[in-house]
Amino acid sequence: MILFLRFLFVVVIGSMLWVTSWASLHQSLGAFARSATFRDPWVIATLFDAYWAFIAFYVWVAWKEQSLIARLLWFVSIILLGNMAMAAYMLVQLFSVSASGPLDEVFTRRQPGKMTLPTLLTALSIGIYLFA
Repeated sequence: MILFLRFLFVVVIGSMLWVTSWASLHQSLGAFARSATFRDPWVIATLFDAYWAFIAFYVWVAWKEQSLIARLLWFVSIILLGNMAMAAYMLVQLFSVSASGPLDEVFTRRQPGKMTLPTLLTALSIGIYLFA
């Protein structure tokens, strides 16, 4: 199961990087925010759906990460990068255990909170939003 989940989250992060790059080449975030499409009820509903899912995932991350700073950095990363940050988090978790190990090591093991990846993702996401 761990191998399947590793594959799944590699596909998620890869496809999100591809589709986000493709979309960025066709329209900037600023142009999208100013467009009439952004005011479409289904676009708004989809954004609500996505962001509530991001927050639900973050609640689990906040439980796993015992450092307040790591929790805050992961929150910013997940809110700004969405599924890309979530897939990165899952891949870190999935590659920290043996491929034949039990899933409870991934989902229930708490950790002190490493700062490198969430700091990098937070800085990257803020930079992207400022540049966009």
